[in-house]
Amino acid sequence: ADLPITVKSRIGIDDLDSYDFLEEFVDTVAAAGCKTFIVHARIAILGGMSPKENRALPPLNYDRVYRLKEKHPALEIIINGGIADIDQVEEALQHVDGVMIGRRAYHHPYMLAELEQHFDPDFVLPDRRDVVEQMLPYIEAQLQQGLKLGSITRHMLGLFQGVPGARAWRRHLSERAHRPAAGPEVLRDAAALVDCDTTG
Repeated sequence: ADLPITVKSRIGIDDLDSYDFLEEFVDTVAAAGCKTFIVHARIAILGGMSPKENRALPPLNYDRVYRLKEKHPALEIIINGGIADIDQVEEALQHVDGVMIGRRAYHHPYMLAELEQHFDPDFVLPDRRDVVEQMLPYIEAQLQQGLKLGSITRHMLGLFQGVPGARAWRRHLSERAHRPAAGPEVLRDAAALVDCDTTG
């Protein structure tokens, strides 16, 4: 292919749970031209474990991913799996080229702004209510195309995570965003229930 190819994988699968297996897989794919690997630091268990359980139950093995980078310094190795705070990001970046954050960013999206400020002290943390306001033109455009408000706001439920009033925000959206005529005012009303500084 003329386009760059990236591969996301686990560190093993079922009984194939060893560093040697992971390295053989990466060597094979790298020989075909792939230079970037996003490695979820858990094995995948296909028999008897649901996808949800596979995201949490197999133990994390960051050392196996770190060893992969050590053995393959020319490859771009990005780690994924269970990383939930800035300290963990910093630790991982001592060993690999990048960090992929999945569920934590979904459930606590403001963490991405906090990470931006951590790595760029000049970055000013936005007020979360301003984030809501900045989303409104996009939401209005999507509603005009027939999308339902709830299909957008369900991805915003965690915006105020950790802030007093977050529960009221989530409840208001959960109860009203799915109503047939729900529009941007639902978000404004929900944000008004969070009556504190929301920049941290």
